[in-house]
Amino acid sequence: MSETDRRAALDDVERATYEWQTWVPGFGEEGQERLKAASVLISRCGGLGSVVAYELAAAGVGRLVLAHAGDIKPSDLNRQLLMTHDALGTSRVECARRRLLELNPRLEVEAIAENVSADNADRLVSSVDLVVDCAPLFEERFALNQAVVQRRRPMVECAMYELEGQVTSLLPGRTPCLGCLLPEVPAAWKRQFPVFGAVSGTVGCIAAMEAIKILSGLGEPLWGRMLVYDLRSVQFRELKLQRRRGCTVCGALEWTSS
Repeated sequence: MSETDRRAALDDVERATYEWQTWVPGFGEEGQERLKAASVLISRCGGLGSVVAYELAAAGVGRLVLAHAGDIKPSDLNRQLLMTHDALGTSRVECARRRLLELNPRLEVEAIAENVSADNADRLVSSVDLVVDCAPLFEERFALNQAVVQRRRPMVECAMYELEGQVTSLLPGRTPCLGCLLPEVPAAWKRQFPVFGAVSGTVGCIAAMEAIKILSGLGEPLWGRMLVYDLRSVQFRELKLQRRRGCTVCGALEWTSS
């Protein structure tokens, strides 16, 4: 047994903790070991990212890297489930780290009090197996997209607005990248926008499940597809995504359908 396999092997406590999910057909202990050996970067642990991080910690992903600057404000508390009233005025990412370790003390959490930027994106992406993009600013999203394409890392891309949400999974060379879907920052986009915490939570749970599927090899991720829904009318749609010829980010990659 290699050192990597030895570190990923489950002990009796872990078997008991994850028992119910290892009963899922096609997952089993092998899938659980893959999660234990995996590392995930979550860009922001706010309304979306806090739910993604919580679900991945609960599922047994071995290492989470959280990138989020700033301190907790009252307006965070309606949707950022890893933040607490007692921690107002303190670091968001450190509060998130403490809460995740309360849930799963076996988890490795790297708390980085920075937002993703063009300066740090490649460094952050290079250290993980998968990225979940929960950033509210498109400059952060574009920096992550550039880094995952260069590093050939999968990324789960998710967003919400009011009662609407969307999720897709990107794999460089196989699916369109974010630059294909959105070549430039929307002129009217603002940092703060209307949203319910329950909408953030819904998107976050779906995004976490996408990450679990990709890391463990379970099911069919949303490769080349985007799930879009409106909870005002409870309508769900699936959109087929197309690669954009001439994309300045992924246009030079050799395309594969496997």
